Amino acid sequence: MNRFTLQNFTALALKTLLLAALSLTAVAETRDLIVVAGQSNAVGFDAYAEELPENAGDAKTMFWWRVGDPPPDEFDSTSARQWTHLQFQPRTESMSGEAAQKVGRQYGNFNKKSKGGFGPEIGMVRTLASKENKALAVIKTAFSGTSVAGDWNVERPGEADPCYRAMIDEAQEAVRLAKQKGVTLQPRAFVWVQGESDANAKDSPAYAANLSKMLTKLRSDLGAPDMILLLGVNTRFGNGKNSFMPAVIEAQKQVAATQTRARYVDTEGADTLPPSHTHFTAQGTLEIGRRFAEALLATEAALSKSR
Repeated sequence: MNRFTLQNFTALALKTLLLAALSLTAVAETRDLIVVAGQSNAVGFDAYAEELPENAGDAKTMFWWRVGDPPPDEFDSTSARQWTHLQFQPRTESMSGEAAQKVGRQYGNFNKKSKGGFGPEIGMVRTLASKENKALAVIKTAFSGTSVAGDWNVERPGEADPCYRAMIDEAQEAVRLAKQKGVTLQPRAFVWVQGESDANAKDSPAYAANLSKMLTKLRSDLGAPDMILLLGVNTRFGNGKNSFMPAVIEAQKQVAATQTRARYVDTEGADTLPPSHTHFTAQGTLEIGRRFAEALLATEAALSKSR
């Protein structure tokens, strides 16, 4: 190879390496990650897909979900363990009859009236998008009628924590596959919409301790010690007749006050479905999502000032 040919070969090789480096840079991306979890009002049990206003901006947010009835199983509505874009989650048939009785509770995913539903993730992302220009990703794992005492209880591994284990499994796999696509997910916030099923004589006294332990383990399992924790519950659950709801609400406030980088998000006044007022309507679900977004921004602003 003569000198001229060697120079050309070297220049071509350098150009190829440069183009490859630019290509890798182009696909490399970092997104803020929001994790959503809880029971039926996190699922969006009565927030019907037909009542969700269209928003072209939803396509910009990466979305991964698994929602349904307890226990977590093949009847759940999922994104098939793949990343897609923010959207309502389609209804799936739930197990019924004797089979359901053998494995535990089954309620009918998203109720039987609807083609699907959505939780606070929609209103939250849309609110954030209107106030900032950040690439987002959402992982949602929620199961109707579940309690921290019996379904998310990290103190009873393999016995009373199937929903917690499903959440961690989904999150870890979602993060892994995002990385394969060149997307690094930076945990930003954990949105917890739950507490109604712990509003009873047996479970409400331990709710604060159980929830606090779960949140501590969550941060550890996800390797996200600085992830902001946002806690909320349907304060109207029981329509004023459940005497244990005030204790659950106070427990959430207590946990938010004792955990670092945490905040209680009040849902009072958000629209609920009569006559039971167990679940938020579509409008109410969008509203609580907005409140979670505002709480996240306020918490971040406060943390920034304190530095």
